[in-house]
Amino acid sequence: MIQFECRLLRGLLGFICLLPMCTSAAPDICVPLKTVRDSLNSTLRRRFMKMYFPINYTIQVHYEEVFRLRNISRLNTSNEDEPVQRRDLQDLWLLVSQQGIKRVLMVLPERHPTRRKYLSNLENLFRDFQALFHHGNPVDPERVLPESIENIRDRLTDSYYQGWKSVKPKSILDNSYRTMLCLFKECFSKEDDNYDYCEVLNRRKEKKTT
Repeated sequence: MIQFECRLLRGLLGFICLLPMCTSAAPDICVPLKTVRDSLNSTLRRRFMKMYFPINYTIQVHYEEVFRLRNISRLNTSNEDEPVQRRDLQDLWLLVSQQGIKRVLMVLPERHPTRRKYLSNLENLFRDFQALFHHGNPVDPERVLPESIENIRDRLTDSYYQGWKSVKPKSILDNSYRTMLCLFKECFSKEDDNYDYCEVLNRRKEKKTT
């Protein structure tokens, strides 16, 4: 009887020790990411990022802040000793998307409807997703980023960098939406199994679906 109780106690203690590991499991990033996707839908992008701006209105962004599917393809095929990982591109997408939103917010008056009714909320959604993503996918502090990714990140954060490009506000979110479907396609593939979001040659078809 005593041996049975000891075994039962050891089993209970083992379960208690494993409980923190279970509760700290990586969160499901697809749920908050789909919330971001819903806020990036074509109707909202068109209304708040095109209709609420003057015709042909553009803002100045860094060249690297124009992040398209072709950029992903180019980085994936770059000749480097250490290949670019999906995580590198996902982090880059987050950085570019958040900086793009900040670029638009900088030119908007405080009471502009795009700021109050759309972009401020979208900025918060990106921030919440980033925190959850990094919690579930911690960065290896000892890993050295590929040179191509490191160069882009350096230019994005260089306040003296002068590589500017004029873009329409809506195109910033268009690019964010399309590259998101590619880089996190495991969250969306079940919804459309016949479409490869990373295929650059399907850009025309992609425009019809956004």
